[in-house]
Amino acid sequence: MKPMLAFLFSLLISFSVNANTEISSSLKFPLAAQSLLLDITRVNKSKLVAVGERGHILTSDDAITWQQANVPIQSTLTKTFFVNDSLGWAIGHDASILQTKDGGDNWKVQQYLPSAEKPLFDILFKDKYNGIVIGAYGQFYRTMDGGQNWTFEFHQEFLLTDDIEYLNELKLEDEEAYLDERASILPHFNRLFKDGRTLYMVGEIGLIAKSNDFGKTWQSFQDVYQGSFLDVTRTAQGNLLIVGLRGNVFRSVNNGMTWNNSPTGTTSSLNSIVLDDNGTIYLLGNNGTFLVSKDDGKSFISHTQDDGKPLIAGVWFNGKIIAVSDVGIKTVTTLVSTITSGLKK
Repeated sequence: MKPMLAFLFSLLISFSVNANTEISSSLKFPLAAQSLLLDITRVNKSKLVAVGERGHILTSDDAITWQQANVPIQSTLTKTFFVNDSLGWAIGHDASILQTKDGGDNWKVQQYLPSAEKPLFDILFKDKYNGIVIGAYGQFYRTMDGGQNWTFEFHQEFLLTDDIEYLNELKLEDEEAYLDERASILPHFNRLFKDGRTLYMVGEIGLIAKSNDFGKTWQSFQDVYQGSFLDVTRTAQGNLLIVGLRGNVFRSVNNGMTWNNSPTGTTSSLNSIVLDDNGTIYLLGNNGTFLVSKDDGKSFISHTQDDGKPLIAGVWFNGKIIAVSDVGIKTVTTLVSTITSGLKK
Protein backbone atom coordinates (compact mmCIF):
# COMPACT_ATOMS: atom_id res chain seq x y z
CA MET A 1 0.00 0.00 0.00
CA LYS A 2 1.24 3.50 -0.86
CA PRO A 3 2.65 5.52 2.10
CA MET A 4 -0.03 8.22 2.22
CA LEU A 5 -2.88 5.75 1.82
CA ALA A 6 -1.33 3.40 4.37
CA PHE A 7 -1.24 6.24 6.89
CA LEU A 8 -4.87 7.18 6.33
CA PHE A 9 -6.18 3.62 6.23
CA SER A 10 -4.28 2.67 9.36
CA LEU A 11 -6.22 5.37 11.18
CA LEU A 12 -9.53 4.08 9.82
CA ILE A 13 -8.89 0.23 9.64
CA SER A 14 -20.04 12.26 -17.06
CA PHE A 15 -20.91 10.00 -13.37
CA SER A 16 -23.88 10.47 -11.05
CA VAL A 17 -25.34 8.79 -8.00
CA ASN A 18 -26.88 5.41 -8.77
CA ALA A 19 -30.51 5.47 -7.68
CA ASN A 20 -30.21 1.85 -6.51
CA THR A 21 -27.20 2.55 -4.27
CA GLU A 22 -28.13 2.62 -0.60
CA ILE A 23 -26.70 5.69 1.11
CA SER A 24 -26.70 6.19 4.87
CA SER A 25 -26.49 9.69 6.31
CA SER A 26 -23.61 10.62 8.59
CA LEU A 27 -24.64 10.31 12.24
CA LYS A 28 -24.42 13.19 14.68
CA PHE A 29 -21.57 12.42 17.07
CA PRO A 30 -21.00 14.52 20.24
CA LEU A 31 -17.22 14.03 20.03
CA ALA A 32 -16.90 14.58 16.28
CA ALA A 33 -14.52 17.51 16.85
CA GLN A 34 -12.20 15.05 18.61
CA SER A 35 -12.33 12.35 15.93
CA LEU A 36 -10.16 11.84 12.86
CA LEU A 37 -10.34 14.94 10.65
CA LEU A 38 -8.41 15.20 7.39
CA ASP A 39 -8.91 18.74 6.10
CA ILE A 40 -9.90 22.20 7.20
CA THR A 41 -10.57 25.32 5.15
CA ARG A 42 -11.33 28.96 5.87
CA VAL A 43 -14.58 29.82 4.08
CA ASN A 44 -14.17 33.49 4.92
CA LYS A 45 -12.63 35.63 7.67
CA SER A 46 -15.08 34.31 10.25
CA LYS A 47 -15.94 30.73 9.30
CA LEU A 48 -14.12 27.39 9.22
CA VAL A 49 -15.19 24.04 7.80
CA ALA A 50 -13.46 20.73 8.63
CA VAL A 51 -14.08 17.23 7.22
CA GLY A 52 -13.12 13.72 8.27
CA GLU A 53 -14.12 10.16 9.06
CA ARG A 54 -17.70 8.79 8.94
CA GLY A 55 -18.80 11.70 6.76
CA HIS A 56 -18.23 14.20 9.55
CA ILE A 57 -18.34 17.86 8.49
CA LEU A 58 -17.91 20.50 11.19
CA THR A 59 -18.37 24.26 11.05
CA SER A 60 -17.22 27.00 13.42
CA ASP A 61 -17.04 30.78 13.57
CA ASP A 62 -14.51 30.92 16.41
CA ALA A 63 -12.43 27.68 16.14
CA ILE A 64 -13.63 26.81 19.65
CA THR A 65 -17.24 25.73 19.32
CA TRP A 66 -18.01 23.34 16.47
CA GLN A 67 -21.34 22.33 14.96
CA GLN A 68 -21.84 19.13 12.97
CA ALA A 69 -23.41 19.58 9.55
CA ASN A 70 -26.12 17.49 7.91
CA VAL A 71 -24.27 15.09 5.59
CA PRO A 72 -25.98 12.40 3.45
CA ILE A 73 -23.15 9.81 3.48
CA GLN A 74 -20.85 8.09 5.98
CA SER A 75 -17.81 7.83 3.71
CA THR A 76 -14.60 9.35 5.06
CA LEU A 77 -14.10 12.84 3.63
CA THR A 78 -10.61 14.06 2.77
CA LYS A 79 -10.86 17.60 1.35
CA THR A 80 -13.17 20.60 1.07
CA PHE A 81 -13.18 23.70 -1.13
CA PHE A 82 -15.34 26.84 -1.31
CA VAL A 83 -15.69 29.32 -4.17
CA ASN A 84 -17.55 31.85 -2.01
CA ASP A 85 -19.23 32.18 1.40
CA SER A 86 -22.06 29.83 0.44
CA LEU A 87 -21.00 27.47 -2.34
CA GLY A 88 -18.60 24.64 -1.59
CA TRP A 89 -17.73 21.00 -2.12
CA ALA A 90 -16.31 18.11 -0.10
CA ILE A 91 -14.74 14.92 -1.46
CA GLY A 92 -13.51 11.63 -0.08
CA HIS A 93 -13.62 7.86 -0.12
CA ASP A 94 -15.98 5.97 -2.46
CA ALA A 95 -15.12 8.67 -5.05
CA SER A 96 -17.64 10.82 -3.17
CA ILE A 97 -18.37 14.42 -4.13
CA LEU A 98 -20.73 16.54 -2.02
CA GLN A 99 -22.00 20.08 -2.50
CA THR A 100 -23.27 22.75 -0.10
CA LYS A 101 -25.07 25.97 -0.97
CA ASP A 102 -25.43 27.35 2.55
CA GLY A 103 -21.84 27.66 3.73
CA GLY A 104 -21.43 24.07 4.89
CA ASP A 105 -24.45 23.47 7.13
CA ASN A 106 -26.26 21.14 4.71
CA TRP A 107 -24.83 18.92 1.96
CA LYS A 108 -26.09 16.89 -0.98
CA VAL A 109 -24.48 14.11 -3.03
CA GLN A 110 -23.22 14.86 -6.52
CA GLN A 111 -21.20 11.65 -6.96
CA TYR A 112 -20.98 8.45 -4.92
CA LEU A 113 -19.16 5.42 -6.37
CA PRO A 114 -18.45 2.86 -3.63
CA SER A 115 -17.63 0.24 -6.26
CA ALA A 116 -14.62 2.32 -7.30
CA GLU A 117 -13.00 1.68 -3.90
CA LYS A 118 -10.66 4.63 -4.38
CA PRO A 119 -10.42 7.85 -2.34
CA LEU A 120 -10.30 11.34 -3.81
CA PHE A 121 -7.62 13.67 -2.43
CA ASP A 122 -8.15 17.21 -3.71
CA ILE A 123 -10.68 19.48 -5.39
CA LEU A 124 -10.37 22.89 -7.01
CA PHE A 125 -12.81 25.20 -8.82
CA LYS A 126 -11.79 28.23 -10.89
CA ASP A 127 -15.35 29.54 -10.77
CA LYS A 128 -18.74 28.21 -9.66
CA TYR A 129 -19.09 26.07 -12.79
CA ASN A 130 -15.64 24.69 -13.67
CA GLY A 131 -13.91 22.33 -11.27
CA ILE A 132 -11.65 19.30 -11.13
CA VAL A 133 -11.14 16.53 -8.59
CA ILE A 134 -8.07 14.26 -8.28
CA GLY A 135 -7.27 11.15 -6.28
CA ALA A 136 -5.70 7.74 -5.91
CA TYR A 137 -4.33 5.93 -8.97
CA GLY A 138 -4.71 8.94 -11.23
CA GLN A 139 -8.40 9.54 -10.63
CA PHE A 140 -9.39 12.76 -12.37
CA TYR A 141 -12.93 14.12 -12.70
CA ARG A 142 -14.07 17.35 -14.33
CA THR A 143 -17.29 19.35 -14.20
CA MET A 144 -18.32 22.33 -16.31
CA ASP A 145 -21.78 22.78 -14.81
CA GLY A 146 -21.13 23.21 -11.11
CA GLY A 147 -21.06 19.49 -10.39
CA GLN A 148 -24.35 18.41 -11.90
CA ASN A 149 -22.25 16.13 -14.09
CA TRP A 150 -18.73 14.82 -13.46
CA THR A 151 -16.69 13.30 -16.30
CA PHE A 152 -13.71 11.00 -15.79
CA GLU A 153 -10.44 11.82 -17.61
CA PHE A 154 -7.50 9.46 -18.10
CA HIS A 155 -4.25 11.43 -18.26
CA GLN A 156 -1.84 9.08 -20.01
CA GLU A 157 0.75 11.88 -20.34
CA PHE A 158 1.96 10.75 -16.91
CA LEU A 159 2.84 7.29 -18.27
CA LEU A 160 6.07 6.12 -19.86
CA THR A 161 5.96 5.35 -23.58
CA ASP A 162 6.28 1.62 -22.83
CA ASP A 163 3.25 1.77 -20.53
CA ILE A 164 1.16 3.54 -23.16
CA GLU A 165 2.09 0.94 -25.77
CA TYR A 166 1.29 -1.84 -23.30
CA LEU A 167 -2.17 -0.38 -22.61
CA ASN A 168 -2.92 0.06 -26.31
CA GLU A 169 -2.01 -3.57 -27.01
CA LEU A 170 -4.03 -4.79 -24.03
CA LYS A 171 -7.08 -2.83 -25.17
CA LEU A 172 -7.05 -4.68 -28.49
CA GLU A 173 -6.63 -8.07 -26.83
CA ASP A 174 -8.81 -7.86 -23.72
CA GLU A 175 -11.05 -4.85 -23.02
CA GLU A 176 -11.84 -5.92 -19.46
CA ALA A 177 -8.17 -6.47 -18.59
CA TYR A 178 -7.38 -3.10 -20.17
CA LEU A 179 -9.90 -1.31 -17.95
CA ASP A 180 -8.60 -3.09 -14.84
CA GLU A 181 -5.01 -2.16 -15.65
CA ARG A 182 -5.87 1.42 -16.51
CA ALA A 183 -7.61 1.82 -13.16
CA SER A 184 -4.36 1.39 -11.23
CA ILE A 185 -1.46 2.19 -13.56
CA LEU A 186 -1.25 5.93 -12.89
CA PRO A 187 0.38 7.42 -9.76
CA HIS A 188 -1.68 9.00 -7.00
CA PHE A 189 -2.56 12.64 -7.68
CA ASN A 190 -2.35 14.28 -4.24
CA ARG A 191 -2.64 18.07 -4.36
CA LEU A 192 -3.60 20.96 -6.65
CA PHE A 193 -2.66 24.63 -6.50
CA LYS A 194 -3.95 27.36 -8.82
CA ASP A 195 -1.66 30.31 -9.48
CA GLY A 196 -3.28 32.68 -11.95
CA ARG A 197 -3.81 30.78 -15.19
CA THR A 198 -1.31 28.08 -14.20
CA LEU A 199 -2.37 24.98 -12.30
CA TYR A 200 0.18 22.93 -10.37
CA MET A 201 -0.22 19.32 -9.24
CA VAL A 202 1.99 17.09 -7.09
CA GLY A 203 1.68 13.41 -6.32
CA GLU A 204 3.24 10.01 -5.99
CA ILE A 205 6.64 8.91 -7.33
CA GLY A 206 7.97 12.49 -7.33
CA LEU A 207 5.19 13.83 -9.55
CA ILE A 208 5.36 17.60 -10.14
CA ALA A 209 3.41 18.99 -13.09
CA LYS A 210 1.79 22.15 -14.39
CA SER A 211 -1.09 22.96 -16.73
CA ASN A 212 -2.05 26.16 -18.51
CA ASP A 213 -5.48 24.91 -19.67
CA PHE A 214 -7.01 24.02 -16.30
CA GLY A 215 -5.82 20.44 -16.29
CA LYS A 216 -6.73 19.34 -19.80
CA THR A 217 -3.05 18.77 -20.60
CA TRP A 218 -0.05 18.55 -18.29
CA GLN A 219 3.69 19.16 -18.46
CA SER A 220 5.84 17.28 -15.94
CA PHE A 221 8.86 18.89 -14.28
CA GLN A 222 12.25 17.29 -13.76
CA ASP A 223 12.55 14.44 -11.26
CA VAL A 224 13.85 15.74 -7.94
CA TYR A 225 12.69 13.00 -5.57
CA GLN A 226 11.10 9.59 -6.11
CA GLY A 227 8.83 9.73 -3.07
CA SER A 228 5.38 11.30 -2.79
CA PHE A 229 4.73 15.03 -2.59
CA LEU A 230 1.72 16.00 -0.50
CA ASP A 231 1.32 19.77 -0.83
CA VAL A 232 2.35 22.68 -3.05
CA THR A 233 1.98 26.45 -2.84
CA ARG A 234 3.57 29.76 -3.80
CA THR A 235 5.28 31.68 -1.01
CA ALA A 236 4.76 35.33 -0.13
CA GLN A 237 7.95 36.15 -2.08
CA GLY A 238 6.58 34.43 -5.18
CA ASN A 239 8.52 31.16 -5.13
CA LEU A 240 7.15 27.62 -5.39
CA LEU A 241 7.34 25.29 -2.40
CA ILE A 242 6.52 21.55 -2.30
CA VAL A 243 6.60 19.15 0.65
CA GLY A 244 6.28 15.40 1.04
CA LEU A 245 7.46 12.15 2.56
CA ARG A 246 10.49 11.81 4.84
CA GLY A 247 10.69 15.52 5.60
CA ASN A 248 11.43 16.51 2.02
CA VAL A 249 10.98 20.16 1.04
CA PHE A 250 11.90 21.58 -2.36
CA ARG A 251 11.88 25.23 -3.40
CA SER A 252 11.98 26.79 -6.85
CA VAL A 253 12.75 30.43 -7.60
CA ASN A 254 12.17 30.06 -11.37
CA ASN A 255 8.66 28.63 -11.61
CA GLY A 256 9.75 25.01 -11.41
CA MET A 257 12.58 24.97 -13.93
CA THR A 258 14.99 23.95 -11.15
CA TRP A 259 14.42 22.86 -7.56
CA ASN A 260 16.58 23.13 -4.45
CA ASN A 261 16.19 20.94 -1.38
CA SER A 262 15.63 22.84 1.87
CA PRO A 263 17.00 21.11 5.00
CA THR A 264 14.34 20.33 7.61
CA GLY A 265 16.08 18.14 10.17
CA THR A 266 13.23 15.63 10.16
CA THR A 267 12.28 12.44 8.35
CA SER A 268 8.60 12.72 9.23
CA SER A 269 6.21 13.12 6.34
CA LEU A 270 5.10 16.71 5.78
CA ASN A 271 1.40 16.96 4.96
CA SER A 272 0.47 20.62 4.68
CA ILE A 273 1.83 24.13 4.09
CA VAL A 274 0.30 27.10 5.93
CA LEU A 275 1.20 30.77 5.38
CA ASP A 276 0.39 33.51 7.87
CA ASP A 277 -0.46 37.12 7.07
CA ASN A 278 3.22 38.12 7.17
CA GLY A 279 4.49 35.37 4.88
CA THR A 280 5.89 33.10 7.57
CA ILE A 281 5.74 29.47 6.41
CA TYR A 282 4.51 26.67 8.67
CA LEU A 283 4.79 22.99 7.73
CA LEU A 284 2.56 20.43 9.44
CA GLY A 285 3.63 16.79 9.56
CA ASN A 286 3.38 13.35 11.10
CA ASN A 287 4.64 12.49 14.59
CA GLY A 288 3.69 15.95 15.83
CA THR A 289 6.18 17.64 13.48
CA PHE A 290 5.85 21.41 13.17
CA LEU A 291 8.35 23.45 11.12
CA VAL A 292 8.65 27.22 10.77
CA SER A 293 10.48 29.34 8.19
CA LYS A 294 10.85 33.12 8.07
CA ASP A 295 13.29 33.13 5.13
CA ASP A 296 10.85 32.03 2.40
CA GLY A 297 11.47 28.32 2.88
CA LYS A 298 15.26 28.28 2.65
CA SER A 299 15.57 26.91 6.18
CA PHE A 300 13.29 25.70 8.96
CA ILE A 301 13.24 25.53 12.73
CA SER A 302 11.73 22.26 13.92
CA HIS A 303 9.48 21.57 16.87
CA THR A 304 7.73 18.35 17.86
CA GLN A 305 4.46 18.40 19.76
CA ASP A 306 4.50 16.54 23.05
CA ASP A 307 1.59 14.27 22.09
CA GLY A 308 3.25 13.20 18.83
CA LYS A 309 -0.06 13.32 16.98
CA PRO A 310 0.02 13.93 13.22
CA LEU A 311 -0.89 17.39 11.97
CA ILE A 312 -2.71 16.58 8.75
CA ALA A 313 -3.87 19.99 7.51
CA GLY A 314 -4.25 23.51 8.85
CA VAL A 315 -5.26 27.12 8.23
CA TRP A 316 -4.23 30.53 9.59
CA PHE A 317 -7.23 31.90 11.49
CA ASN A 318 -7.36 34.88 13.86
CA GLY A 319 -3.60 34.85 14.43
CA LYS A 320 -3.41 31.13 15.13
CA ILE A 321 -2.98 27.89 13.27
CA ILE A 322 -6.05 25.70 13.50
CA ALA A 323 -5.06 22.18 12.51
CA VAL A 324 -6.79 18.82 12.12
CA SER A 325 -5.42 15.47 13.28
CA ASP A 326 -6.46 11.98 14.26
CA VAL A 327 -7.70 13.45 17.56
CA GLY A 328 -9.69 16.23 15.91
CA ILE A 329 -9.18 19.98 16.08
CA LYS A 330 -5.88 21.31 17.45
CA THR A 331 -4.97 24.95 18.06
CA VAL A 332 -1.24 25.56 17.62
CA THR A 333 -1.08 29.02 19.25
CA THR A 334 1.54 28.20 21.88
CA LEU A 335 3.86 26.54 19.41
CA VAL A 336 3.68 29.45 16.97
CA SER A 337 4.41 32.10 19.57
CA THR A 338 7.21 30.05 21.15
CA ILE A 339 9.01 29.25 17.91
CA THR A 340 8.68 32.57 16.12
CA SER A 341 9.92 34.50 19.14
CA GLY A 342 13.30 32.80 18.72
CA LEU A 343 13.64 33.52 15.01
CA LYS A 344 15.62 36.38 13.53
CA LYS A 345 13.55 38.74 11.43
